[in-house]
Amino acid sequence: MDTEITENRIRELLDRSEITGLLDRYLRSLDDGVFDDRWARTYYTEDATAEMPIGTVHGRDAVLAHIRRGMALFDRTVHLGTNAVIELDGDRATARGAQLSTHVLAGGSEAVFISAGHADTELVRTAEGWRIRASSLRITWTQGTPPRLPAGLGPQG
Repeated sequence: MDTEITENRIRELLDRSEITGLLDRYLRSLDDGVFDDRWARTYYTEDATAEMPIGTVHGRDAVLAHIRRGMALFDRTVHLGTNAVIELDGDRATARGAQLSTHVLAGGSEAVFISAGHADTELVRTAEGWRIRASSLRITWTQGTPPRLPAGLGPQG
C-alpha cells in the first residue's frame, strides 16, 4: 500500500478517535458538574455557538455561563451519547449522535426528568486538539417532571 495513503488513513482514524473521545468526555463532564474556564477551553473554541433547549448562546464564555445555569437545575444527571456519525473534512468535522439524558431535579425532590434527541456538532482542529465550534441539541421526546426555568433562562432567555 502507498505510504501516503497509509498515513492519510492513520490520520483519519486518529481524528475519529480523538473526536469520539472529546464527545464522550464532554458528556461525562456534564455529570461531573465542574464548569470552570478550564472546562470551557477543553471543549469549546472561543467563538463557539451552542443551541440548547434552554436557548442559544454565542462565545465560549456565554456557553460556559449557560451550561452552569442549565445544569444548576439538577442535583444529579447521567448523559449518554451513542451512534455518532463523524464526517471529516481536513481540519473540520461534523458529528451527529443520539443523546439520552436523565436528570434528578434540584432541590431534593427526587423528581426525574428524561430527555432524548440528537446532538449535531461542528468541530475544528486547533493547536490544543479538536474543539467544538458549534453544537445543537434537538430534543425529540421527554418524560417526567421538567425543571422550572428561572426568569431569563429558556428559549427566549
